[in-house]
Amino acid sequence: MISNQETLSLSPFLAIYDIVVPKDNMLRQINELVDFTFILEELKTKYCLDNGRNAIPPIRMFKYLLLKSIFDVSDVDIVERSKYDMSFKYFLDMAPEDPVIDPSSLTKFRRLRLKDVSLLDLLIGKTVKIALEKKIIKSKTIIVDATHTKARYNQKSPKEFLQEKSKIVRKAVYQFDEAMKEKFPPKTTTNEVIDEVAYCEAVIAVIENEPKIAHIPAVKEKLNVLKEVVEDYHERLHYSADDDARVGHKTADSSFFGYKTNIAMSDERIITAAIVTTGEKSDGKYLQELIEKSIQTGMEIDTVIGDAAYSEKANIEYTKENGMALVAKLNPILTQGPRKEEDKFEFNKDAGMFVCKAGHLATRKGRTGKKGTNNNQKQTYYFDIEKCKVCPMREGCYKEGAKSKTYSVTIKSTVHSEQEVFQQTTEFKEIAKSRYKIEAKNSELKHVHGYDTASSAGLFGMEIQGATAMFAVNLKRILTLLKEKE
Repeated sequence: MISNQETLSLSPFLAIYDIVVPKDNMLRQINELVDFTFILEELKTKYCLDNGRNAIPPIRMFKYLLLKSIFDVSDVDIVERSKYDMSFKYFLDMAPEDPVIDPSSLTKFRRLRLKDVSLLDLLIGKTVKIALEKKIIKSKTIIVDATHTKARYNQKSPKEFLQEKSKIVRKAVYQFDEAMKEKFPPKTTTNEVIDEVAYCEAVIAVIENEPKIAHIPAVKEKLNVLKEVVEDYHERLHYSADDDARVGHKTADSSFFGYKTNIAMSDERIITAAIVTTGEKSDGKYLQELIEKSIQTGMEIDTVIGDAAYSEKANIEYTKENGMALVAKLNPILTQGPRKEEDKFEFNKDAGMFVCKAGHLATRKGRTGKKGTNNNQKQTYYFDIEKCKVCPMREGCYKEGAKSKTYSVTIKSTVHSEQEVFQQTTEFKEIAKSRYKIEAKNSELKHVHGYDTASSAGLFGMEIQGATAMFAVNLKRILTLLKEKE
């Protein structure tokens, strides 16, 4: 149950905040900048208003998730820090003497209260609205790009994954006390996952029985990760690769297992829209949706900047019809017009190859057809037939007994003449120089806010992680720009 009325704290210790949390503290500034009651309005249908025990205020629970994203730590560590960090307690609207939540409450909040809430659109929209009200966003330009996030649960076997995590913890322990080797249980000799889980639990117990070791920050953080992994095993009742994650390709020779986030950002470096997908999806397919989501936040757009992935025919036509300049270099493979089986094969511009629906990248390509003319020549892409034979999505794609699997596209030399002329102009080249800004934003998300690796399994968890991370970076950017205006 939650109350419709906010409670007033009568703590005699509130004056402490004025002493220990200065006016330029980032969390104090965020509290002053954002009216978080919009979270309560969005989530109140998820709670009972007149029956049951009083729930932890939804705004406080959301702020815990925001702190977790800002400081990139585990649930356990963010709650632990909120016990003694007065800036955290101030941000969480707690009295200095108030007790903190149980870390397990955050897991329940994510799964039960945020389900069916379009948190990504809600939080980005809120920050863009603030930026527009503060007259921070003045440009009519958005920059688009996609960034990848590795799945938390790799394509390793369950046993290998658990072994890796317990090994990381043991190595951290040995840096401080090598004698601990004698106290750990013998490693498992079976291939049973449940035996490996039991071994991990035993390792955890041994470390926790040694407070001097367990409380060392370098050990504690890794121990908390292992504990979350073991807890996830019991929660999910199995331990396999992330069911939603897919293989994506960064280049022809490198791949990742996880997700993609398609991002639109204003020229002032405020994220205006985002779409989270599985790893194998093509970047260019989401341009129109990114533009529409950005407009819904209140943005006016006359220019869109992106790389060659966004230069396919449908995007050029869409931006032209809506009076926007598309500053994205043409890719001859993407801009040739309609092609067969478009729903089954997508072009990966980073690898320069087509990828099938199952995420398998073509192994090589070559031109076929009569030489000396472009009209009847084709670019043919060859796939690994051994993968096709056992692919779970082979029905309707792989013909039983076939010795090869290929996909061909017609090569055309004269397409989109207007766009070709535009990309040669000085205007196009000057505008295109701003594209680096979104690459820097992607780097900030990954290296400062933990967006390099998913914090939980599934597309739903990835969307929540993306929502809180982008909310955080937008608020930080707004505070920076407001300070520059002073």
